[in-house]
Amino acid sequence: MLIVNEREIMKTYGMKEAIQDVKDVLTAKAASQIAAPHRTVIEFPQHEASALYMPSANLVKEVTAVKVVTIFPNNPSNGMPTTQGVVLVTDAQNGKHLAMLNASYLTRLRTGALSGIATDHLAKKDASVLTVIGTGAMAFEQVLGVLQVRKIERILLVNRTPAKAQVFGQKLQDFGVEIPFEVLEDVSEAVRQADVICCATRSTEPVFNGADLQPGTHVNGVGSYLPHMLEMDVETITRASKIVVDDFEGVKEEAGELMNAEKIGEWSFENVYSELGKLVTKEVSGRENSEEITLFKSVGAAYYDLAVAKGVYSNAKEHDVGTEIEI
Repeated sequence: MLIVNEREIMKTYGMKEAIQDVKDVLTAKAASQIAAPHRTVIEFPQHEASALYMPSANLVKEVTAVKVVTIFPNNPSNGMPTTQGVVLVTDAQNGKHLAMLNASYLTRLRTGALSGIATDHLAKKDASVLTVIGTGAMAFEQVLGVLQVRKIERILLVNRTPAKAQVFGQKLQDFGVEIPFEVLEDVSEAVRQADVICCATRSTEPVFNGADLQPGTHVNGVGSYLPHMLEMDVETITRASKIVVDDFEGVKEEAGELMNAEKIGEWSFENVYSELGKLVTKEVSGRENSEEITLFKSVGAAYYDLAVAKGVYSNAKEHDVGTEIEI
């Protein structure tokens, strides 16, 4: 079995590869080639934490994977990362376990790829201003995903702790992103200027006012993934002319802001425009005019992890990356 750590994965696999692999798995799912049992979430309220177990398989390419990821928000105070995870990749022809991959980076990467694909279909072609609300670990790949599909000229960063947003901006520059960034403390100002907004928080209350959204804005909401999390308000949801989701069954059970909007009678899941896969396969149209407010809501699904894990394994074998062990 091949063991590949995060540093090794980053050598050979990035956002460009992830976007292509995620598109491929969306096409495979549309062709009923993907088995995707619902994930299991175990919560640890005393730590405000959770553990997620996510299996999936490609029935045609005959490969399966299961991701185990833990999210412990209090870990940084103890010098540990918030998110930790592994993906086990298995050959579905003979049951051989092929690889064990670090999953933290892959989780961020595939989520950024999803937002990149959604942005490509739903944002204005001339979108130039990206607002990022929440500059934790998940947000970095959100930016990279958007930059793959739009020519962004300004990045506006908002965080409850402005100093952390400044560090985030510097990290982008160190990575090679030369686009100017600005840290704003007024979230309304940041939202009003945005063509594309990426929200990546674990907030239990809305992080911006939907009334501030300007016509033509596209929003990616990826931070809240449990029913009690509400990073977007009801007005954002009701103002969106198109709401696209990564996995319909997943959002019905885990997208807190959508569940809340339906519960209070302001919105219904019947109003979901489409799953993302139908935009990729061109079964439905994306943005149709410059005035639409569009929203992409992602809670994640195991087949997205399968997509990038298979891609990483293939690249690692090709480039002789990782460590082979016997089990």
